[in-house]
Amino acid sequence: MTEQPARFQEKAAAWLARARSNPLFAPCLGAAAAIAAIDQASKAWIVHGLRLPERMGGRIELSPIFDLTYVRNFGASFGMLAGGLWSRLILASISIAVSLALIFWLAKAERRLLAAGFACIIGGAVGNLIDRASLGYVVDFLDFSGLAFPWVFNVADAAINIGVGLLILDAFLSREKAER
Repeated sequence: MTEQPARFQEKAAAWLARARSNPLFAPCLGAAAAIAAIDQASKAWIVHGLRLPERMGGRIELSPIFDLTYVRNFGASFGMLAGGLWSRLILASISIAVSLALIFWLAKAERRLLAAGFACIIGGAVGNLIDRASLGYVVDFLDFSGLAFPWVFNVADAAINIGVGLLILDAFLSREKAER
């Protein structure tokens, strides 16, 4: 029994040493924290600064293609998996698991695009997790329905999608470089 905790401590110490020695690790964790903070600040401005939920039917028309529209999203991205308490717990658990896995992988990341993608996804997941844990839903407000994009989203959702795009781009460029 004492072997397993000792082995875990050795692996944890090795991971921590690798994370500390990786020049991308700390800046990317900082970027993830900044993304989560910007997401939370933008949502606070929408709800408490503009008081969007209380005025104009929760909508401010800004241009033919972009509006600010207050939406309570009880599901995942773009309202998928909306439900009650179980849905909320499952989505929160997924956010925590994905964030922890990406932090673990970030310690090993050697390519900037890969690390930046991880940072965007972690920051977005944490931003939406804060809403889900504190409010029971995620605040969405960016509305591009004038471009025939039917979903309302937020800064965290945008960061997650940018992060996924960076991971795809990194995979494509890495494969292309390996083939040369």
